[in-house]
Amino acid sequence: MSVFLGVDIGTSSSKAVLVDAHGTVVRSAVRTHAVQRPRPGHVEMDGAVWWDEFVSLAEELTAGVTVAAVGVSGMGPCALLTDADGVPLRPAILYGVDTRATAEIAALTERLGGPDAIRARCGSALSSQAVGPKLAWVAGHEPGVFERARRLFMPASWLQYRLTGSYVLDLHSASQCTPLFDTHALAWHGPWAGLIAPGLELPALVWPGDVAGTTTHAIGGIPAGTPVVAGTIDAWTEAVSVGAQRPGDLMLMYGTTMFLIATVEEALTSPVMWGTVGAFPGTRNLAGGMATSGAVTAWLSELTGAGYPQLLAEAEASGPGARGLLMLPYLAGERTPIQDPDARGVIAGLTLSHTRGDLYRAALEATALGVRHNVAALREAGADIRRVVAVGGGTQGGLWTRIVSSVTGLAQVIPRETVGASYGAAYLAAAALSPVDIDAWNPPAAIVEPDPSARDGYGELYALYRDLYPATSTIAHTLAARQRLLA
Repeated sequence: MSVFLGVDIGTSSSKAVLVDAHGTVVRSAVRTHAVQRPRPGHVEMDGAVWWDEFVSLAEELTAGVTVAAVGVSGMGPCALLTDADGVPLRPAILYGVDTRATAEIAALTERLGGPDAIRARCGSALSSQAVGPKLAWVAGHEPGVFERARRLFMPASWLQYRLTGSYVLDLHSASQCTPLFDTHALAWHGPWAGLIAPGLELPALVWPGDVAGTTTHAIGGIPAGTPVVAGTIDAWTEAVSVGAQRPGDLMLMYGTTMFLIATVEEALTSPVMWGTVGAFPGTRNLAGGMATSGAVTAWLSELTGAGYPQLLAEAEASGPGARGLLMLPYLAGERTPIQDPDARGVIAGLTLSHTRGDLYRAALEATALGVRHNVAALREAGADIRRVVAVGGGTQGGLWTRIVSSVTGLAQVIPRETVGASYGAAYLAAAALSPVDIDAWNPPAAIVEPDPSARDGYGELYALYRDLYPATSTIAHTLAARQRLLA
């Protein structure tokens, strides 16, 4: 029996699945981990964790079988700097949840001709999501590290490098290395790369489903010589896992963060969203990401000591509007569309009569309101959204997806497999060996429709949500500055 291993390195866990040639998950496993937050706005992880968890997962899942191909995926865009021998020099700086490079974003934007010039070449303006300012931060704050740096990795490219010795990066991940990458030429932009990362050997570029190399040694049931595909960033692998990479598709990823990927007919840009290369040749995306979603629900679970089933039941009983609560879910700043690393969470309307179920309901609704805000920005930029597909752990239980559909007015397709990026990585591994139909692998299992009775109430709540951020942002920024001083 041919089996394919897919492994995804996420923000709070690493997930792996073993999938047969028909798309059936035959084994799965998870390793949980925590990011490092050495200072406010700094979010890091040791690259050794990524590799150690891959090996642990592979040895557990592949016992007694022979893997035909390996797919890899990971959070991103991240910046793991190594020396010429591939030895990490510091923990990896994570994607847009790490907001340390605010000053570098401003300086580089001015030096490179302004946000419009950068967006015209790269597809996106500089933000906390971009890799370039993070490299500039290391150069300015850790010059000894940067002088020794010779190679740049992300979780997926790091795994395939450790497996094969091949130093490559997929084109989609490269397109989020703004401003090092030219989205029109599909190549590194030498002048800007040389300015920001002198001395850094940038990896060769391939497509996410291309075979990056073969394993140099056996690990569990992965024999030496096994093909390993160049994976990509987890949200895009999740979109692959549910077949949401066709023009008109919008993927919603319910994870530690909320991610939105719209596949568009031609390259689009927006001052507040991210224009990227797609996961497959000839495809383009306009995307957005919220800094938190599942991270807020996990925070509330830990804070209250209640498990998710109990919190979901209490939130269901709370009802639409959370008995008069309204939350801004900006507990780690916010990415799109407000692009404000100093935004902070707000809970408005709180009284002594409110319960943890009301708070949990408000958190779910806050994420849904943020999705609606992002969808509005995508449409304003020209994205035609005709089909929405949901994926990720937050699709379980039903309440969260129902709230999102009711708030946005959009039906959501829930596929049979919602495990996400690890499944998509396994699909890419299988497809690298022979043609595979993702729709046959992972057909729709359900459709979540909006609740018409909640439309007006959520419309009023959305208007209040849009007003709450500008009304409180000055206070939030002052508190953010105070938090940095206290660190």
